[in-house]
Formats: sequence, structure tokens, C-alpha cells
Amino acid sequence: MSDPLTLSRPYAARDGAPVIHAVDPAIFERRYFARCMACGFCADACCAHGVDVDGRVEEALLAESAAIESHTGVPVASWFAGPAQPDADVPGGTLRRTAVRDGFCVFHTPNGRGCMLHAYALATGRDYHLVKPMVSTLFPVTFGEGTLLVSDELDEGSLVCGGDGPTAYEAARDEIRYYFGDSLVSELDSLAAGISRGAAADA
Repeated sequence: MSDPLTLSRPYAARDGAPVIHAVDPAIFERRYFARCMACGFCADACCAHGVDVDGRVEEALLAESAAIESHTGVPVASWFAGPAQPDADVPGGTLRRTAVRDGFCVFHTPNGRGCMLHAYALATGRDYHLVKPMVSTLFPVTFGEGTLLVSDELDEGSLVCGGDGPTAYEAARDEIRYYFGDSLVSELDSLAAGISRGAAADA
């Protein structure tokens, strides 16, 4: 990770956590093929390891467990790999990892593409943010220790779709706005413009 840039003030996510006070400039520099469902070469590799479900989303999923079981065909007892673990840096204060089956997250569409939780939200006419983990929605932008940063996979170059396309920030900008609001996006826009001007001057 590059030396993070300190923001003008802390920005709390809409559910109170995480609170962001710095940003890794790599989110303005690393690029990837962001049109996920139009990708014909990744085979949904980013869905292979399960995902950390924050406490807010876990509560929402369990509240609709019967409907989600019916839509996905996956019984609730098979959803998670273990118990929730405390984590004050995420909405709801806990993280719980989804199980992996047949080489993919248990919520990956079998013999197809994409996330069944996202598909469930669309099928029931609701906002996917309510039932889809924050880390999934922001990926490959992520967060840790108060810093907005790129995922390890994109940073180290192992992400299959890394290299061409918009920057991680450009692709995640609307999602960052949803979670953190207009003020953070405005400040990040200014930082991105400054980094772009600096890169152009160095060229």
C-alpha cells in the first residue's frame, strides 16, 4: 500500500462504521475491467473464496431466510462457514464468512454468473445494498484501519480482471457515495483530479 492521504475530516458510513480518515492513492491509479457481468474471461474468480458478511447484512439475511432459501435453493444452515466474529470496523460490529461449495461462495449462481443475493434483491424489487455485504459491493475498493484502499488482489496484480478499464475509484464511486455520502466523494474527486494532473505533468 502507498502512503495514505489524510482526508480533511473523518467520514462515517451510513450505518456508523467504518469511519474513513485516509485514502490509499492506489484507488485512483489501479485499473480493472469493471463491467463484471460483461466479462468473458474471469469465470467469477473473485467469488471463489466466500465473502465477509457484516452484522447488518447478516441480520437482514436471517430475517428473510425462508424467502432467500426458496430463491437460492441453499438452506440457511449451509450459508456460513463459522460463527460471527466481533469487528468494530464494519456495520453491525461483526463479520461472518460465507461458506464455499463447489469452488465458489455458497451464494454464487450455480452453473451461471453472479451473486444470488443480488439477483434476489432485483427479483423482489428492493435495494441490493440491504442484502449484499458492503465488501462485495465496493470490491475491489475496500477498507481497513480507517483507510479506503484497493483489495490485495488488485494491488498485487493477481486479480484476473486487473489492468484495463476505469480506476478502482471511478468504478466504485457511486457505491462510495451510497455508503459515505456526497462530501466524501467530492473530496475524493479533488484528490483524483490532483493525482491525474500530476501524472500528466510527469509524462
